[in-house]
Amino acid sequence: MSLPGAPFLTRAGGELRFDGHSLADLGRRFGTPLYVYSRRAMRAAFDAYERALAGRPHLVCYAMKANSSLAVLQTFAQAGAGFDIVSGGELTRVLAAGGRADRVVFSGVGKTRAEMRQALLAGVRCFNVESEPELETLNAVALELGRVAPVSLRVNPDVDAGTHPYISTGLKGNKFGVAHADAVATYRRAASLPGLRVAGIDCHIGSQITQIGPYLDALDRLLDLVEAVEAAGIPIHHVDVGGGLGITYTDEQPPPAADMVRALLARLDARGHGHREVLFEPGRSLVGNAGVLVTEVLVLKPGETKNFCIVDAAMNDLVRPAMYEAWMAIEPCVARAEPPITWDVVGPICESGDWLGRERVLALQPGDRLAILSAGAYGMTMASNYNTRPRAAEVMVDGDAVHLIRERERVETLFADERLV
Repeated sequence: MSLPGAPFLTRAGGELRFDGHSLADLGRRFGTPLYVYSRRAMRAAFDAYERALAGRPHLVCYAMKANSSLAVLQTFAQAGAGFDIVSGGELTRVLAAGGRADRVVFSGVGKTRAEMRQALLAGVRCFNVESEPELETLNAVALELGRVAPVSLRVNPDVDAGTHPYISTGLKGNKFGVAHADAVATYRRAASLPGLRVAGIDCHIGSQITQIGPYLDALDRLLDLVEAVEAAGIPIHHVDVGGGLGITYTDEQPPPAADMVRALLARLDARGHGHREVLFEPGRSLVGNAGVLVTEVLVLKPGETKNFCIVDAAMNDLVRPAMYEAWMAIEPCVARAEPPITWDVVGPICESGDWLGRERVLALQPGDRLAILSAGAYGMTMASNYNTRPRAAEVMVDGDAVHLIRERERVETLFADERLV
């Protein structure tokens, strides 16, 4: 069985290598915890979308909440990507990394007036608006600035993507989007406001989706609305089908991005909408398997009911297991010959929820380095300084080159902005 992240992640002679680089060596060189990314893996994932969309008007907008490190954003900007952002801070990061504002779509349910002003002045391509009150506020801000805001309504299609409830976004009970039944009336309101220009329609039904069917269901509901909105005299330029395509963490078998894209394009063609520009907002599927987290074994603590392998990475470095009970593969960077035993791999934080993997069969000794796989998405971007722990360093490998793209934080910087009374 191939490792998640193959063909860029391989094991040869017992040594785990990422895009040709020894992870054990990188851990020794840069210290641990350490995030390691493959630039070529990211480009390969992005290029799969681009090839499938060749010849069609389109824009692939990287959903940067998955991983917002500047060198990651730079990689996608240089490849021609747009960006899906959810805050003013993310817009600032995109521009700092060389991205173009006119290739940015601004999503999110709670945009502030300050963020709206920032995005309007920068000239973002489109606001994905999620409620009628947001329309009214955006209209007022645009008029104050003498601008016209291009808008797309994010419609909640009430489609079950079959994912973890925390990452499901397309059901009636979720906070996201305009209800399908209210969409035509909300488009009429948008078209009547002088500070807005209707540009498209958008949906996003969840994350870590491993079937094409929910996407087709959501697209059909979107196209029903496109036809109804245009019948009301409001033209729709683009259709944004969102993101959420899953990756392999263990035994999941998500469809290749190209298969999903082709299926959606075929449905657009079949319903007479093949002329429309189509937008995608992939995040995890571009970076998830392009990153690993390297950590060092500190203590092996056998017990009556459980054996604990305590490592120097923790829930502040990688919160997915604690937050979602997510399963992520854990591999020794250098395989040992002795018989393995079963360990719970845990961090040093003072919480029982601080675990990275339960019941993992591993042959270990203190000082060994482990790689937590598929950690390129929602790893560093969700990291914190809980327990006053500095965040990890990050490196990016690119062919023979190894780039330190984020230095390890120093404790002193964590409270540099604080003041004693």
